[in-house]
Parts: sequence; structure tokens; C-alpha cells
Amino acid sequence: MDTELDSTPSAPPRSAAPRGSASPVIYEALKQDILNLSLAPGAPLDETGLSERFGTSRTPVREALVRLVAEGLASTLPNRNTIVAMLDFASLPPYLDALTLMYRASSRLAAERRTVADLDTIRTAQARFADAVAQEEALAMLHTNRDFHLAIAAAGHNPYYTEFFARLLNEGMRLLRLYYRRFNDRLPLRYVDEHEGLIEAITAQNPDLAEALGGEHALQIVNQLQSLMAPGLGARLELK
Repeated sequence: MDTELDSTPSAPPRSAAPRGSASPVIYEALKQDILNLSLAPGAPLDETGLSERFGTSRTPVREALVRLVAEGLASTLPNRNTIVAMLDFASLPPYLDALTLMYRASSRLAAERRTVADLDTIRTAQARFADAVAQEEALAMLHTNRDFHLAIAAAGHNPYYTEFFARLLNEGMRLLRLYYRRFNDRLPLRYVDEHEGLIEAITAQNPDLAEALGGEHALQIVNQLQSLMAPGLGARLELK
């Protein structure tokens, strides 16, 4: 199966982090490498090699790897070695079904329950996403897109939905990176406009329209990843 991944080696050595801040710095650097696919799925995360790369002892490296494993971005093998987590393409169909449903449900609830403060948060997140798209900064697009949709989920004031949606979005960030690669990181402005349409429906407190737009927004991502999934995803499920 062609997943458009490459075996690009890890980034060159970086300067040693200031004492006491090494673990967060290592974590952030490795997370960005993983999300950007500079570290491909299955790539080894060797503590000794990483300690040399960052100019630290193995302890902050180990702490950073523990955080990456907890977030599902790295995996610990039976022999206790750590690797970049594989992309589980076998689980794509149920994952994308759940993701599509949460786009719809979160948009609908936001239209029903949002406050003025919620709208301000959503619009701020949208402005940051639009700026990242204009700058063609893929990693910034990943994070600001996530923040935008979590702001919508939070506006629904159901913490269980928000927590579940956050988990789905986090797990799908590398898939979304593949999605951006389909456009050479030049994301068409229509996807920024789709966010604006969602904001308008939520502002107008039109839950039917918000749900429909949320579903359509999710399904265009599904369509771009067509080669990685089985058909029949994101079926329209009745939420009422």
C-alpha cells in the first residue's frame, strides 16, 4: 500500500538544552519530527543516539520518550526498545467513521450551546489557522486546525465529547500531515472558507446546518485519503 511515507533521516544534532529544561525540549523536538514524518513510522528512538544528538544524559531522553509513548506517538517493544509508532492502516475505517461522527456532533452541539466567549475562542483559533495556511507552515496548520476543532467541541459544553474528540484529533495528526502533503502543503483556501462557514452556522445557532457542514468538512479529508481506506466511511447517522 502506498502511504507516501519516506525514510528521511532524523534532523541533524541540535545544541544542548539548558540544564533543567532538557526533557521538554527533547520531547517537543521529537514530537515535531514525528508529526512532520521526518521520523518515519517504525524508526528507532535509541536513547544513546538521542542523548548524543541533544547533548544530554539518557534520563531526560527517557522522560521525553515516556511522554511520546503516552500520547501514542511512540511504542515500546517487548525488548524495551522504543520506536516511532506505526500508522495502523487496518484501523482506518473505524477511526475515520468515529472522526466524521465527532465533526458532526461537536458542530451541532456548539450551535446549540455556544456562548459569546466560545465564539471569540473559535474565531481566534480560526485566525491562527488561516495565518498558518497563508504561510504554508504544515506543522502550524496541524496544531491550529486541531485547536480550531477543539474550540468548537468545547463550545458544546460536553467534556466527554471534547475529550474523545481530542484523542481522535491527536491520533490523526500524522494522517493529516499526509493529507497536507497531497497539496504540497499549499492548502486550498476553500478549506479555510469551510471553517468560516462552520463559524457562521454556529454563530447563527443553526444546529442542522452546522452538523451538515461539519460532516462535509470531515468527508473531504476522507476523500483525500481514499487510497488508505475502505469505502462506506462516515455514513450519515441520526443524532437526534
